[in-house]
Amino acid sequence: MEITEYQPLRNIVFQTIRKAILEGELQPGERLMETQLAEKLGVSRTPIREAIRKLEIEGLIVITPRKGAQVAAFTQKEIAEILEVRGALEALAANLACERMKQGDFLKLELAIAEYEYALQDKDISLMIQKDIEFHDCIFASTQNEKLIHMFNNIREQVLRYRITYLKNVTDGAQILLEHRSILKALKLNQKELASQLSGKHIETQRNSILEYVKKKEKQFQLNTI
Repeated sequence: MEITEYQPLRNIVFQTIRKAILEGELQPGERLMETQLAEKLGVSRTPIREAIRKLEIEGLIVITPRKGAQVAAFTQKEIAEILEVRGALEALAANLACERMKQGDFLKLELAIAEYEYALQDKDISLMIQKDIEFHDCIFASTQNEKLIHMFNNIREQVLRYRITYLKNVTDGAQILLEHRSILKALKLNQKELASQLSGKHIETQRNSILEYVKKKEKQFQLNTI
């Protein structure tokens, strides 16, 4: 049995559209026109149609009468629930990491923070997102708790849409930098309770900001449809 890197065209199209949704290139509420997507990706409408059906099953796309396919909008309930779980996992990870982090882990966190700061100065949103992810991934990896890491990985793509929205639309990123530094300091000093508290608060701040942003967008939408 041999593993090949070849992927069917329909899988490539599916992953391409999925990535565009998760990374915010395709915005919540944006209509997905089969013909336009097919032309942009240089494929027929058949793999586009298949991808849309699969993405609907995943909940990333909704199909409504007379409107067709649209990128699924954020719901306040969904955001609140998923980020509550994320906050609890982050707090637990920080608590465990205090005892289990090695010198190399601290260096990785310091590097992620430094590169995030450079990205912030350059207003490089993509790099800011990447370094934010690296910072949190490093903390979870250092716990050496496979069950916890698995739980975090299960929700990371769902969380990714919110994190990108947060960085692109809600904040200039400076607050995240300050919070990351505070978390790292607590980890270095082995202050388990403080590290846990700061990590949970870090996600709670994002949750509240995203919810406020979504509420404003909903009001704007309602005003535009009057």
